[in-house]
Amino acid sequence: MELPHFTFLTTNFCCFFLFLPLVSVFFNLRAATSQPLHRVSDLHWKPATATWYGSPDGDGSDGGACGYGSMVDVKPFRARVGAVSPVLFKGGEGCGACYKVKCLDQSICSRRAVTVIITDECPGGYCSNGRTHFDLSGAAFSRMAVAGNGGSLRNRGEISVIYRRTPCKYPGRNIAFHVNEGSTDYWLSLLVEFEDGDGDVGSMHIRQASSTEWLPMTHLWGANWCIIGGPLQGPFSVKLTTLSTATTLSARDVIPRRWTPKATYTSRLNFKY
Repeated sequence: MELPHFTFLTTNFCCFFLFLPLVSVFFNLRAATSQPLHRVSDLHWKPATATWYGSPDGDGSDGGACGYGSMVDVKPFRARVGAVSPVLFKGGEGCGACYKVKCLDQSICSRRAVTVIITDECPGGYCSNGRTHFDLSGAAFSRMAVAGNGGSLRNRGEISVIYRRTPCKYPGRNIAFHVNEGSTDYWLSLLVEFEDGDGDVGSMHIRQASSTEWLPMTHLWGANWCIIGGPLQGPFSVKLTTLSTATTLSARDVIPRRWTPKATYTSRLNFKY
């Protein structure tokens, strides 16, 4: 696969820790509190359509276009995954966003909405022509039905629904960074996991050991980002900016100096929701 070519942009980043060394440890355990608390919640329901895929009571995607891989088969993703049409997938930048979806047919559907996490894209078919469409796992689709009517609801195929954005919530978890297979000291690729709040990533920067410069990463596909340079020297700090509300969080030295491909490194913080 041909790798994308780009030129590094460097920014003179005046590190907060140089001015307040006595509180640096406290600051590293928190998201940037100097920014206002943004809310991704949408109180307004919007119309859409929905179908289901996979096994009737299954988890849906086996991996998916976001790159979460086997994570979709285990909690907290399990049975909550969904594929969306391009209007919500946003070329992969919509990966990780959370939505509440509710069925409109009161004769068979309950009043509760199901919360789903975007892990896949459904191009073509039901998802073409600019439609807003959710292709849910069989388990998530069935949860919209009145108890005991999951099979009857699935038999209807495409149904009308309403949806709205909702904050992602991963209680007890902090943001993690999975180092993708194939990463080297000259090409480093990361997958973002368990992002509370917005759930999506609009931009991503990395800072090398003993450096004050935040280097921009390039969006590869799905929830995967990469940087080309070298040799890249860890430990690495990672800065995320969400797509929806441009909220920023920095995780200092989250990836160790002796990192390895296919390993996942968990930070000590997460976004608020």
